[in-house]
Amino acid sequence: MSSKSIQTETELRRDLAAAYRLAAMLGWEDTLYTHFSVRLPGAGTPRFLINPFGLMFDEICASDLVVVDAEGKILEGNADYNLAGFTIHSAVHMARDDAHCVMHTHTTAGMATAACDDGLLMLNQIST
Repeated sequence: MSSKSIQTETELRRDLAAAYRLAAMLGWEDTLYTHFSVRLPGAGTPRFLINPFGLMFDEICASDLVVVDAEGKILEGNADYNLAGFTIHSAVHMARDDAHCVMHTHTTAGMATAACDDGLLMLNQIST
């Protein structure tokens, strides 16, 4: 798909569900704090897809995703989701029109690095 093409909601749902499943395969799932969101196309009120509570990442299907507005109000879907997490996403989405997808992970390696006073240390030639 060219960079000028606009994906449909169906395509974006499928791609986001696939991203969650890939995250599960890569061991990025932490059951609560990792989440991804996607901006839906269209004029008017900005709308976004995000995962619902109650499903492991390897279970998420396109039809499970919840549609919310920039304030986090559920527009479509019958499940709760991580509103506190979406607050971070909505700020990024609203500040950056080009941020179509926001991915927020809490991997073990990332959390360990973040806990270090000096962050990631450049100790060898492949650490850059």
